[in-house]
Amino acid sequence: MLKYLLFVVSMIFVVRSWLVLQSLLFLGSFLFCLGVTGLGWAAMGLGLGMDSISYILILLSFWIVALVVKGSQKISETSNFSSLFLFVNIVLLLSLVMTFCCTDYLLFYVCFEASLVPTLILILGWGYQPERLQAGIYMLFYTLFGSLPLLVSFLMMYSVSGSLVFGLVDIGQCWNLTYFIWYFCTFFAFTVKLPMFTVHLWLPKAHVEAPVAGSMILAGVLLKLGGYGLIRVSPVFMEVGRHFTWAWVSLGVMGGSVIGVMCLRQTDMKALIAYSSVAHMGLVLCGLMVFSWWGVGGAVAVMVGHGLCSSGLFCMANMVYERVGSRSLSVSKGLMNFMPSLALWWFLLSAGNMAAPPTLNLLGEISLIISVVSWSKVSCLGVALLSFFSAAYTLYMFSMSQHGKLFSTLSSCCSGQLREYLVLMLHWFPLNIVILKSGILMNL
Repeated sequence: MLKYLLFVVSMIFVVRSWLVLQSLLFLGSFLFCLGVTGLGWAAMGLGLGMDSISYILILLSFWIVALVVKGSQKISETSNFSSLFLFVNIVLLLSLVMTFCCTDYLLFYVCFEASLVPTLILILGWGYQPERLQAGIYMLFYTLFGSLPLLVSFLMMYSVSGSLVFGLVDIGQCWNLTYFIWYFCTFFAFTVKLPMFTVHLWLPKAHVEAPVAGSMILAGVLLKLGGYGLIRVSPVFMEVGRHFTWAWVSLGVMGGSVIGVMCLRQTDMKALIAYSSVAHMGLVLCGLMVFSWWGVGGAVAVMVGHGLCSSGLFCMANMVYERVGSRSLSVSKGLMNFMPSLALWWFLLSAGNMAAPPTLNLLGEISLIISVVSWSKVSCLGVALLSFFSAAYTLYMFSMSQHGKLFSTLSSCCSGQLREYLVLMLHWFPLNIVILKSGILMNL
């Protein structure tokens, strides 16, 4: 594990060359695939280790950051502090790899919060609108509001059990108000990061104001920190969590349905994709709180599939914004006439967003639906609404952007560069090919 961390740190010294850094990131993804042969905890040492869930999410982090650098070539062309931009991305990758490697709760907390700083710098430094300051403050305060109770919770774990190592923390099971507050404080920080409905307002603002790199990183990897944290702390609070599953499942399913209706009212392309992330994460929350084999496996599959699909959609939205100058669905309609070569990629990634076969999202959503419905038959209605609105707002986004009469002020332009199509293909190909090796995701 340490050799992979040293590999990431060494990238900091080559941040001046975009091409070299892109090649190293893709090479790191390839070497990481070859370097892991077994499941279970591997390469333990210095409080670091890796199991199958960590392995999948670290590989996703390498892949998304490589695509971020590849998709942000405009920053290099305009010389907009390009070396600093690469440095921030590598620091963010380092914090993500460290977070997914940790076997100690306190070290996990430090790395978990450390990823907030580079993300904030990306939004404030390379965002598009003056409102990016407000978006950054929203993200900062929402995250910090939940993180301090989480730190207190981990310190209490140490005082009670004498250990903070994953799997060795035993706090006992009892029923009192203190224990319930402890449980809620631990889970709340991760539900904010997920984000859960009712504490999701920071996400659309951050996505809309962030540059394409910030949006791709947020959707691709950072939202997965919340799900990963829930997987790690759930065994500690298994007994009390079993009695509050109904609350989380109700909030996740009905919140996802409400967000689905809100997506149908959006006119901003990036805001629509951002709200769709909240709807998908609502179903992931349900699967994680049921904590069955189907639920956790399906949640990891959806997290990986959503990371690839949503990142690709944000990348395409940025391509449209660079050419049209607007993210409004009213202005950027009829894109099939304007950029015909890009319409195929809109269709393929929109199909992935609504969990059409053979994408990884289909496997994950089937597993999540099985886990939630087998836990309670009453949840069928909410799951049906969530799935229906998921397809409805994706079709709305595709039809509004690709069809209709072309806006009169638009003139012809380049339909797309080879680099952009390569980035989209590298999003779409693993999204559809990983289902052939789905045993890695489901046999956690």
